[in-house]
Amino acid sequence: MQAMAIVATGIGRVAFEAISVPEPGPDDVTVRVTHSWISNGTEGSFVRGERIGGDTARNEGDPLPFPHVPGYQKVGIVEGIGANVTHVAAGDMVFATVSQVEGMFTPYGGHVSPAVTHKSQVWKLPQDVDPTSASGLVLTQVGFNVGQCPKLREGDAAVVIGDGMVGHWAAQTLQHRGARVLMLGKHTERLELFAARSQDRLVNVREEDAVEAVRDWAGRSVQVVADTVGSLSTVESLFPLMRRFSEFVSAGFYGHAGKLDIQRMRDYEMTLRAPSGWTSERIASTLELLRQGVLTTLPLITHRFPVALADKAFDLILSRREPVLGVILDWP
Repeated sequence: MQAMAIVATGIGRVAFEAISVPEPGPDDVTVRVTHSWISNGTEGSFVRGERIGGDTARNEGDPLPFPHVPGYQKVGIVEGIGANVTHVAAGDMVFATVSQVEGMFTPYGGHVSPAVTHKSQVWKLPQDVDPTSASGLVLTQVGFNVGQCPKLREGDAAVVIGDGMVGHWAAQTLQHRGARVLMLGKHTERLELFAARSQDRLVNVREEDAVEAVRDWAGRSVQVVADTVGSLSTVESLFPLMRRFSEFVSAGFYGHAGKLDIQRMRDYEMTLRAPSGWTSERIASTLELLRQGVLTTLPLITHRFPVALADKAFDLILSRREPVLGVILDWP
């Protein structure tokens, strides 16, 4: 069966081209994609040849991960269902994660249509949810998981490192849970997208010292530090401001530099949480918070491209020649 897909063909190179996908089986849903959302960090890392799978960094001597179909999130209309599929029907608008592909470095990918997807990776969208807003649901769920997993109480201080998409959704979730939130970032235009309340704080680390800003805001009573960008140096600089039984949530990609001094953590009886990937339950919870308006995604979209111009979209993400955050690919 033929499909169209974005294919990473080499370091820094992507193309929109025809590929082969398996014939749908009894447990599969076939989705005609309308929008897919690029995960800038993960997909950019793969296209740069830095990973060979998930959170697995590529080592010297490992094969380069090409060709592959990047991505893991999209929305579209159900075109067909297998005999064992009961939760969606033809014509439904759905969210789907990874789908099956052939002839690639990995046998699955995100940006492909028609998308032959196992039933466990397809969710029917509520009618009151804008499909575009749900097209990045896995990534939104990562931010939700970062904000949902640490223990905290109403009014606790939570520091989010990173003003990217995961940082925003982590901050929104922590805010929803009653924490007061300080977001550290490098981009004023991104920081200002966070709906900060009077007790929250936005800090551009290019203009202010991060440690001094956090100390002025919370003293030495920080309960949660959530790293969404992979900056252990920033995390460790904040350790002295964290209280006993505090929590460090690690969601950034560290490559081969992810070494943490556990002895230092013991000084605070600190808990380390390392959320990764997605689960059906977390996707469902994220979708519900999106439906309620607790989590917002549309304000984070800065660029849209026709899928045939995916090479331009990835060039923008990799080159960072202009400010970029959420990037949507529109499918015909």
